[in-house]
Amino acid sequence: MIERSQHQREVISAEQRLAAAHLNLDLQTIDQLLHPEYMILQPGGRVEGKQETLASLRGGQRSWEVAQSDQLEVRFAGQTAVVTGRWRGKGLNQGRPFDYAARFLSIWVIEDGRWLNIAYSATPI
Repeated sequence: MIERSQHQREVISAEQRLAAAHLNLDLQTIDQLLHPEYMILQPGGRVEGKQETLASLRGGQRSWEVAQSDQLEVRFAGQTAVVTGRWRGKGLNQGRPFDYAARFLSIWVIEDGRWLNIAYSATPI
């Protein structure tokens, strides 16, 4: 049996790899880290699925100078990890600059020994 502290390190690593993949627009890594049933609650309340999320990144309309998560706290319920933290993003989206910080809630599930992000929501701070 895997210890809780090992799970915590794995989830934090996955969360940080996902942020780094955004910085580099590494769509293969993002695809691998998102669960097939992934959903994100966008600002304004729109819910977007995995394919919509990947398509929005493929368009070449977005680039990041900064994409990072920190202040991570992980809690577990069975095979599910709930991560809270702070996200910082800066770059261009459709030619418009953005620079923001947010508190986020990120939900991860373990399947076949891999942690996959299944849901995400953030609130600007």
